[in-house]
Amino acid sequence: MNIQLIRHAALWLEYAGVKLLIDPMFSNTGENPPIPGSANERCNPLVPLPSGMEAWLQPDAVLVTHMHPDHWDQAAAAALSKSVPVLCQPGDEETIRDAGFTSVTAIDTALAFKGVTIARTGGQHGTGEIGQRMGHVSGFVFKAANEPTLYVAGDTIWCGEVSRALDAHRPAFTVVNAGGARFAVGDPITMDVDDVVSLVQYAPYTKVIAVHMDTINHCLVTRADLQKSLEVRGLLGQVAIPGDGEWITEAL
Repeated sequence: MNIQLIRHAALWLEYAGVKLLIDPMFSNTGENPPIPGSANERCNPLVPLPSGMEAWLQPDAVLVTHMHPDHWDQAAAAALSKSVPVLCQPGDEETIRDAGFTSVTAIDTALAFKGVTIARTGGQHGTGEIGQRMGHVSGFVFKAANEPTLYVAGDTIWCGEVSRALDAHRPAFTVVNAGGARFAVGDPITMDVDDVVSLVQYAPYTKVIAVHMDTINHCLVTRADLQKSLEVRGLLGQVAIPGDGEWITEAL
């Protein structure tokens, strides 16, 4: 297993000989407006891609956890081949097909793809009315012979769906969307420092990979914030905080 953080939630995953592009967002710096209702007016993305997007345009499949534009943007949809297989959560198929993609498969519970089993998990994209308005989100668990189990939790806070996924699959690695994304009012809609700490303490057997920081204007927890907080708690050894373009390997 090898994982490259491209930027934000976009990952390049090499797993059991399969190459997967997860949640691609390829927009140029500042090309998109601020997230509506956020507490600042910075345009998105805040930082450039670590290299040209050509390195990520030939996956065996694309996996889209949900349809928010920081996980599937027009730049990615325009750049990718329309014949590439796209995997998604139920309910998102038509939107992806409407963009011209001809091989779209929704994963209800689990799917076997080229020797890799991909199971869908639940999540909560916030709390209360805001969480309901953010819509349905999913995480995905990857399993294959001679590979560590990998859980990509997706856009979720720490919640029962996440703890149940950890209990059911006991992943060796867990990718979390940290950054404490939030609006000017209300609670965070992705994991913040306290949520990452809760996950680490709940599942000490998993190596956490924290992404989804320093790229979108309403993600207010930075990599530096998370690292400092984990150091104070003595938990930094359980969490990797990769930079854009950085690779994470099974040997970590």
